[in-house]
Amino acid sequence: MTRIARIEPIAIAYPDPNDFGTIRRTVLVRVETSDGVVGWGEAIAMWPEACKAVCTIITEGFLPLLAGKPADDIDGNWEAMRRHVFWYGEGGIASMAISGIDMALWDIRGKVAGKPLYALLGGLKQDRLLANASAHVNKKGEAACVAEVVGFFEAGFRSCKLGFAKKGESNIGGDPDTDVSFIRALRGALGDAAEILVDIGNGVRWDVETSISVGRRMQEYRIGWYEEPLYPTDDAGYMRMRAETTLTLASGEREFTEAGYRRQMEFVKAVDVYGVDPARVEGITGFRRVDALCTLHGKKINAHAWSTGITTAASLHCSLASPNAIIFEYKPFPVVVQDVIVAEKLWHRDGWAYPVTGPGLGIEVIEAEVRRIAA
Repeated sequence: MTRIARIEPIAIAYPDPNDFGTIRRTVLVRVETSDGVVGWGEAIAMWPEACKAVCTIITEGFLPLLAGKPADDIDGNWEAMRRHVFWYGEGGIASMAISGIDMALWDIRGKVAGKPLYALLGGLKQDRLLANASAHVNKKGEAACVAEVVGFFEAGFRSCKLGFAKKGESNIGGDPDTDVSFIRALRGALGDAAEILVDIGNGVRWDVETSISVGRRMQEYRIGWYEEPLYPTDDAGYMRMRAETTLTLASGEREFTEAGYRRQMEFVKAVDVYGVDPARVEGITGFRRVDALCTLHGKKINAHAWSTGITTAASLHCSLASPNAIIFEYKPFPVVVQDVIVAEKLWHRDGWAYPVTGPGLGIEVIEAEVRRIAA
């Protein structure tokens, strides 16, 4: 029986060109079995102190707990980790630590079976997804911001998701009139067919009246969905937006647990598209549970894939094995954790995201490059 022999968290740091070279951080997780099979996962902790905490939970909490346990008992290992962190782990840092190990164990299961991850998740529910260029709007001036997005479509993308109020030279996200003007200009430049998804996000602090007003104005220019116009826990605000608009509302990428998503779907009942990050939501196992909730409640799911090629691979498999996914996000800029730490970059073909068919996550991680950018 293949057993868990080693678990190693590796915190990494790298410059992100989409944020003007800002240093981003995450934790990669290397799990090795008694037979020498290596699986990779990710815990997207991002901040230096959070990455340190994730590493501590893995090395001092989960390694002693899981060493010697059957690697193929993914559900049992997942439950054991959740029970271990019962006092401090219903979300947050502990959920990220669980995510990295769970993802790596799924990678190992696929490698041992000689099957791609999607085959272990019940097979493909769709053979391709619309390729989305997910980017921050941060260049100087409206014209430059519009031109950049037009360039994504000229490069073959069929959809874009645009984050407002990010680091950079743009004031988009700082003023509602400026924001609406940008969407108007972008629709004019792209034509009627292009899909535009708007991610208001963490950098904006609007009240519900402003969120409703801006959303209605943008809806005139046929935005596809309106993501996190309010803080994610503003339940009353989202319920009011649901009651007073016909906007397609998206949220969820800052949630951690199945229970958190269930509360949203059963109580708040306001969101149409749920963002779910397998490097945050307690791994592939957690993603599957949230996806089942989406099926039950008739919701769409969007796998967050905005960190390394490891999470991109996991998100791609999960998305194509889900009946609820509608797009797949790619970084439309060169970045080391997408281009260098894996042997072959995951990328769209002719504007579509297709399955990767290698065993497990279907990627070859270049360990020397991972260790080169270790923080």
